[in-house]
Amino acid sequence: MSQEIYITTAIPYVNGAPHVGHAEDYLLADIYARYQTMQGKDVRFQAGTDEHGNKIEKKAGEQQIDIKEYVDQNSAKFQNFLQKFDIKYTDFIRTTDPSHIERVQKIWQRLEKHIYSSSYDGWYCEGCERFVTQKEYEENQGTCPDHQAPYQHLTESNYYFRVSDFKDEIKAAIENGKMQILPEFRKNEILRLLEDAPDVSISRPVAHLKWGIPVPGDESQVMYVWMDALTNYITVLGYPDQDISNYWPATVQVVGKDILRFHAILWPAILLGLGLPLPRTILSHGFIQVDGQKISKSLGNGIDPVEVLEKHGINAFRYFFSKHIDTFLDADFTWEKFENAYRNELANDYGNLVQRLSVLCQKNSVEKLDFSSAFVPEYTELMERFEFTNAINKAWGMIQDVNRHIEEQKPWQLAKTAPEQARVSLSELVKELLVANHHLKPFLPVAETVESIFTGSGQILPPETPLFPKD
Repeated sequence: MSQEIYITTAIPYVNGAPHVGHAEDYLLADIYARYQTMQGKDVRFQAGTDEHGNKIEKKAGEQQIDIKEYVDQNSAKFQNFLQKFDIKYTDFIRTTDPSHIERVQKIWQRLEKHIYSSSYDGWYCEGCERFVTQKEYEENQGTCPDHQAPYQHLTESNYYFRVSDFKDEIKAAIENGKMQILPEFRKNEILRLLEDAPDVSISRPVAHLKWGIPVPGDESQVMYVWMDALTNYITVLGYPDQDISNYWPATVQVVGKDILRFHAILWPAILLGLGLPLPRTILSHGFIQVDGQKISKSLGNGIDPVEVLEKHGINAFRYFFSKHIDTFLDADFTWEKFENAYRNELANDYGNLVQRLSVLCQKNSVEKLDFSSAFVPEYTELMERFEFTNAINKAWGMIQDVNRHIEEQKPWQLAKTAPEQARVSLSELVKELLVANHHLKPFLPVAETVESIFTGSGQILPPETPLFPKD
């Protein structure tokens, strides 16, 4: 049996349409899923939607629509989004699924010795859906830097999860690499945060939040977002009703940097409380920004990823956001950068190369080739370290090498005086292209089309339409 791979993505909150930050989450996970599938691995890939909480209740009320109808509509938007972007997930979970609700309540009961009731009097960010320490309130001068909104003062009684029970184990797991946090500087941030990490509120009174999963044995409280949402990674596998050891611990969990603290502190604490192993890797990507600011619904500065997709297609989208948006760092999107990448790199370096080679092969009666390839070690190392930007750069370097070699060998000139030598040259250039193309497959679906042009049986023919139209 092939080795199992489990990849997760953070489940987005369904109080708005999918944005480009969600697309980045899915893209990184999908690249790794395709890469592992190409190597014969058994890949399980989770996606889903987070559907409880104040913001959803508020939005549904504003639109005068039933809450369940509201979340059904918005969850469908994310499922359509995944389909439109050709994301190869295997499992989709909604936190309103009856099976998830039942399993989360069982998880709560298993964690009860680490749960206690206490009153809270302090600060809260509705946008982040989290409580804020006095120190953080003062550092941010009373305003959330991500949502540009003032913190709210709350007084209420909640249930808390005793993160303090597990701090030493979490610290040891991070330091010895048992739970890898990428990039390295994020790992160091988490270790600093862990020192002062408070116990976490995991419920809200029904008086303040009605739309949530009821706390077992206490009808006056509903579960708070993080207990409800984080557990989806294992409830989707069937926990605690089924044995999940074939796929858990997760190979990699892909999250944005804004929710890393919950995935690297609270989530491991929950897992340790359940006696489950920690995820092998947590990959934290940066923000895609506009003019140096985080994209945010509350700021109204979003880029519609569907608009980007429709401009030049799925391959252009995937190319730009894997090669020009660093896997780990914040990066700016501009239409100018996107257009330049499409026209000067994807269409010119790759599309024109395929067109030129296929036309030359047709003119010189070069037959299709039998082809098989493996990834070069340097590329494999980059992919295994989740350095996707560096990996596609490695593959793109191979494409540029083929372009250079075709100019050096000039097979169109050879054809005039030494046609057989020209055919040999073209065959070697095609093989070189196919090797480079193989390394692009996790990133660009069009790589499958390119391979089909040059392999199989019969004569090599150019594509009927340009791979990357310039209009």
